[in-house]
Amino acid sequence: MTLGDNIAHPLTGDTRTDAERHRQLVEQAVWASNAGFDAVHIGEHHFNDYMLSSPPVVLAAIGERAPDMILSTAVTLVPTLDPVRCAEDYATLDALSGGRVEIVTGRGNIYAKTFPAFGFDVADARAIYDERLELLQRLLTEESVTWEGETRSPVTDLTIRPRPVRDIPIWVGAGSGGSADLAARLGCALMLPSVFGPPANFLPVVERYRESWAAAGREEADIVIGACCHTFAGSDRDEMLQRFAPRYQHYWEFVNELIQWHTGGTIDMSFDLDTFLAGPAVAGSSQECVDRMGEIHDLFGHQRQLFMFDMGGVSDAELHETIDRFGAEVIPHLPGCAG
Repeated sequence: MTLGDNIAHPLTGDTRTDAERHRQLVEQAVWASNAGFDAVHIGEHHFNDYMLSSPPVVLAAIGERAPDMILSTAVTLVPTLDPVRCAEDYATLDALSGGRVEIVTGRGNIYAKTFPAFGFDVADARAIYDERLELLQRLLTEESVTWEGETRSPVTDLTIRPRPVRDIPIWVGAGSGGSADLAARLGCALMLPSVFGPPANFLPVVERYRESWAAAGREEADIVIGACCHTFAGSDRDEMLQRFAPRYQHYWEFVNELIQWHTGGTIDMSFDLDTFLAGPAVAGSSQECVDRMGEIHDLFGHQRQLFMFDMGGVSDAELHETIDRFGAEVIPHLPGCAG
């Protein structure tokens, strides 16, 4: 998983150009594919140092270099995208990649200042999201779509081209009960935004999703849940404290400043290493990562875990090393993996 932050290395002060950072995103996915990862998830943001604004373009480049990986977003900001254009973009990516595309959707309302730039009011984010996600899903799975709503002009007898190779799996990023209900109603998989807090904080969302899924008359066996974390695999805990901790603090100071700017200072996520190591981070020695993932899986019973390695201006050599170690020493021992 990557969100594409492009900030200075905390020790050297070096900063990549946006072009260099985009190229690193592609190379990172190739390293991950070679290390045994199954999927790459990239997140959409706009107008800040999360400079990855066009996931389908980047995923197309990755797809040519990593021919076996699932190509997914970590978030597609559905409220600020036209669902017809969005459906065409991801259907084209699916056609080019041979049916490897997935979409993780989100409201993005925490980044409130993005909405006016696209001509929307963040206060309408829930209504826009619910309507546009349903239309996006229909356009990707149906032909001759006729639809009418309150937040966009209607469509009549519309079929997008190219058609996707298969029904593209859609996830709903859900940190609230409303999004959990939406995911269950539409039959979408659930992705927990668990980089924003301790895993246990998201159990109520999982329970709401399961309840709403059953209420919609769906089979429990069809439930799919994902989660995400910040990650570093070192040779031992001391290496994690020496190498990962300063980069992680550097990254979180950037995140906290960005969120405070968007929310007018109403949300403060100041960094505390011990709190974060018990929360959104899976970091330490390889064995510590294995043990922590066992605890998280026991909590959620989930089917997919996203690991984010590239935050905080980390260098290519550092990034490649920890991805390789994680692939060799952690992945084979994760729940559901052979090894």
